[in-house]
Amino acid sequence: MSRKPRPVLHSDPHCPASPITRRPHPGIKSACYGFLASLVLAVGGAQAADQMVVVSYGGAGQKAISDAFFKPFGKADGKPLVESEYNGELARIKVMVDTGHTDWDLVQIEAPDLARGCDEGMFERLDWQKLGDTRELIPDAAQECGSASMVWSVALAYDVDKLAKAPASWADFWDVKQFPGKRGLRKRAVYNLEFALLADGVKLEDVYKVLATPAGVERAFAKLDELKPHIQWWEAGAQPVQWLAAGDVSMTSVYSGRVAAARQEGRNFSVVWPGSLYGMDYWAIIKGSRHADQAHRLIAFINKPEHQADYVKLIPYGPTNQKTLASLDPSLTQMLPSSPQNMTQALPMNVEFWVDHGEELEQRFNGWAAK
Repeated sequence: MSRKPRPVLHSDPHCPASPITRRPHPGIKSACYGFLASLVLAVGGAQAADQMVVVSYGGAGQKAISDAFFKPFGKADGKPLVESEYNGELARIKVMVDTGHTDWDLVQIEAPDLARGCDEGMFERLDWQKLGDTRELIPDAAQECGSASMVWSVALAYDVDKLAKAPASWADFWDVKQFPGKRGLRKRAVYNLEFALLADGVKLEDVYKVLATPAGVERAFAKLDELKPHIQWWEAGAQPVQWLAAGDVSMTSVYSGRVAAARQEGRNFSVVWPGSLYGMDYWAIIKGSRHADQAHRLIAFINKPEHQADYVKLIPYGPTNQKTLASLDPSLTQMLPSSPQNMTQALPMNVEFWVDHGEELEQRFNGWAAK
C-alpha cells in the first residue's frame, strides 16, 4: 500500500466525514468551511477573552478531567477556566487558526488528528522544558504538538460467570466451536483488521508490517469472513458491556475502561490483555492561543503523578506518568492499559498507518460489512 499525501482534515455535524481521516465528502468542503467560518466569527465574542477555554469530549470523561485537573488547577493558578465540549470538529479549529479568531485554547484530541493538525500548523509547538520530565512519561506521550492526556485500550473481554473455559487470545475469539456464541466487534476497520491478523497467527511486532501490504489486507478480510456470521456489531462504547451482562454475546472487543467500571459495579468481567491494542489522546494548544503560557502550566499540572492518580481513581483510563502507578491500589492498576504488565503484551496503535490508509480501509470495510 503506497503512502498517500495527508489531506486537510474536516469533521463537523454539518460536514460529513470519515471517522479516521476527518476528510470531507467531495463537493462540500467549501460549503462547510464557509459555514464554520461564519460560525466561528459569530461566536468569537462569546468566550471571555481573559479566561482560558479548555475543551474535552464531554460526559463522564470530561467530568473526571474537570474534577481532577481543571478545577484544582484553576484554584491553584488563581484563574478559573472556561470549559467547552469537543466532538471532533477539527474543521472549526482550522477556521479559528486561519481567521485569527482562536476562541479555544487547549483541546483534547485524538492522535491521528494531532499528527495532521500539527503538520498543518493548527497547534503550537510545545515547550517541553516547561512541562515536566519526559523520562517519567510512557513512550510516545511527549509529542511536538501534544502531551498525552490518557491511555485507552481495546481488548477482548468476557463474563467469567458465563464461560466454562477462559479465552486467552484472539485465536480463541475466532474459535466458535470451542467457544460458541455471538462475538461483539466495533463496526470499523480500525482495531478489527489488527485483531484479525493476530487471530491468524501474525506476531504483535509484525501486524502493521503485514497490514501495510495488499496481501496483508486480503488476509485480514479473509479472516474476518470466517467470523462474520457470528458477529454482532457495536457502535457505542457502552454496548459491549451491556451485551456481556445480558448474555447477548459470549465475548467482545471493548474499551478496557468500560470493563473496569463494570467490575467496580460488581460484574465478574475479565480482560484478555495479550493482543490488546492501546493508544493515547493528547492535549494540544491551538495556534494563536492568547493563553499559551497558562495552557503550558495546565499541561505541567496534568503531567504530575499525584494529579493523574486523582484522575484514574475517578475514571479507569491509563495514566501517562509512570510514577502514578505506585500510589494506586493493585486491584486498580491491574485494569489499567498503561500498567507495565498489560502494556508489554499489547499492540500500540500505529497512528501514522491509520492517518495514511484509514480512509481507503474504512471505505472497504463499510462495503464488506454491508454485504
